[in-house]
Amino acid sequence: MGLTLSWLSVIILIPLAGLFLKSLELSPEQFWNILSSRRTLNALRVSFGLAFAAACVNLVMGSIIVWALVRYRFPGRRLFDAIVDVPFALPTAVAGVALTALFAEKGWLGAPLAALGIKVAFTPLGIFVAMIFIGIPFVVRTVQPVLQDLDVEIEEAAGSLGASRWQTIIRVILPSLAPALLTGLALAFARAVGEYGSVIFIAGNLPNVSEIAPLLIVIRLSEFRYADATAIAVVMLVVSFVIIFAVNRLQRWAQSRIPVR
Repeated sequence: MGLTLSWLSVIILIPLAGLFLKSLELSPEQFWNILSSRRTLNALRVSFGLAFAAACVNLVMGSIIVWALVRYRFPGRRLFDAIVDVPFALPTAVAGVALTALFAEKGWLGAPLAALGIKVAFTPLGIFVAMIFIGIPFVVRTVQPVLQDLDVEIEEAAGSLGASRWQTIIRVILPSLAPALLTGLALAFARAVGEYGSVIFIAGNLPNVSEIAPLLIVIRLSEFRYADATAIAVVMLVVSFVIIFAVNRLQRWAQSRIPVR
């Protein structure tokens, strides 16, 4: 216990405490002025809003990918299973450059989208795409082992009792997967909120338009406005903690409703 708490303190608690202490150099009025500025509010809105939207998309698409990988056998399944882990292994800067080249106006995907009047690179939509890219493995790898352990016989039993396929999914499969789905949602959201490397290349980084909060923190640090940077970081930390805590509580509630087999 002592070793665990000591290691946790050195790695997590002491840096977080230093972050809060540094922000105390600001008066309440200065702290509020920093957070209520138009640029800060827009950066926080872009980061948290797009991160949550990307996490929701990953929740749906990740569930579909998991279902295909676990319940079906097809040529190249192991290859596709390995491809899911590419965002884990790929350096974030490399991912950002690759996505920018792909979705630029003359890129393989950007050109046909531009012909339709849709611009991805250097817009908030590009940030959204990058956050989906780096977050999808968290949902897949969290839900996959749970679905693998879910007996197919349970679904067959529900069908034999007259349940339709949709009823089986809603009343049998989803309740069993709900805790894992919520965990994957929280992990994907947390990863997207703090993402920096893959986003700044495709974002455009225009203040009040496509500037993310982590980039604003870096800008404030480069201006030697350390207290301003820590104030923004504290808000990101507190909001992220509250959201993840709420998701974890929802996960516990969903887990408590799973019948013991």
